[in-house]
Amino acid sequence: MKNRIRNLKNRVSSRLFAGYMALKEQKGEGFVDTAIKILMAVVIGALVLAGLYSLFDETVLPTLTRRVQEMFNYGG
Repeated sequence: MKNRIRNLKNRVSSRLFAGYMALKEQKGEGFVDTAIKILMAVVIGALVLAGLYSLFDETVLPTLTRRVQEMFNYGG
């Protein structure tokens, strides 16, 4: 029983020490990297959306509109 308690105490203290060291670390690399990744995702997403909008606006929608009008044009 004492061995289990000692083992548990060692695991808890090692995790607390690791957490303390992580909080004490003063590097800013993680924040800059994360900000750059978010910025890249936003820019790439905007480019993809602009490309899709342009494709649908110029190519797909006029063709779709013409086909729907032809489909319901009973007189012609």
